[in-house]
Amino acid sequence: MRVIADDGTQLGILPTDEALRRAEEQGLDLVEVSPTARPPVCKIMDYGRYKYEQKRKANEAKKKQHQIEVKEVKFRPKTDKHDFDVKLNRVKKFIGKGNKCKVTIMFRGREIVHPEIGRDILQRVAEDVADMAQVEMAPRMEGRQMFMIVAPVKGGGSRPAAAAAPQRAPEVEKAPSGPEITRAPAQVVKKSPAS
Repeated sequence: MRVIADDGTQLGILPTDEALRRAEEQGLDLVEVSPTARPPVCKIMDYGRYKYEQKRKANEAKKKQHQIEVKEVKFRPKTDKHDFDVKLNRVKKFIGKGNKCKVTIMFRGREIVHPEIGRDILQRVAEDVADMAQVEMAPRMEGRQMFMIVAPVKGGGSRPAAAAAPQRAPEVEKAPSGPEITRAPAQVVKKSPAS
């Protein structure tokens, strides 16, 4: 097997007994680094310290990662302008920190018969945060709640004003259900006086 010393120098190709003897002389372990190579590559090192260093590096990398959380802000169909602004600022704060935000409309009692009010509120929120976020999940109804999820714009910066406005689907008018009756404009014919 090819043996590498603890300091990184090549010791050459040695028989297994010789490599083990050299590792024991230094009070270290013989660790197979690359078993698929021909001949296999082994390194003389302190295996316990090596595992500790690997674990520490993994923990450091994990600390530097930003965990994206989904925060929730709840509105009601009767939310007044000031309350709307306060909650909207909270949504912007969450998005500014790089988190996703679930915007929920809670319906109580007979409010459920007017889901268009909830849709309008969600549309206003989407338009107000369009420069810093995009709608990740379109508004949908679940029981007595309507919700949508907005996420920060990828790339961290704000979108240009032209791209910031959400695209609305053109509203389709329903055609009348019966046969269509069209009337031609009435024609006025002048009669000449009888001679």
